[in-house]
Amino acid sequence: MDLNEYQRAALRTAAAVGAEARLLNAILGLAGETGEVAELLKKHQFHGHPLDRQRVLDELGDVLWYIALAADALDTPLEEVGQRNIAKLLRRYPLGFSEQASRERSPDDGVAP
Repeated sequence: MDLNEYQRAALRTAAAVGAEARLLNAILGLAGETGEVAELLKKHQFHGHPLDRQRVLDELGDVLWYIALAADALDTPLEEVGQRNIAKLLRRYPLGFSEQASRERSPDDGVAP
């Protein structure tokens, strides 16, 4: 399944509301779902819980759903979001990531013109 196929399938379960409401729902949903991922990792790291890999993957799927919703609210295919991100990373780290390159890069590196 490619990203656009995922987006189409995921959006079958989205509420039929306007673009602004979809974007707000997506951004608030992203905040909530990333918080759930963070909570699982916090409990593993600091509370002695075993890392529940399947729950982390399920929550990451929820994060992806909200990203697909946000892209749709912005009338953008999810594949384009991925392509833009890879292009930004290539501009930011043309030789691949390194700590030195990270320290030396301008805060504006990789920002689309």
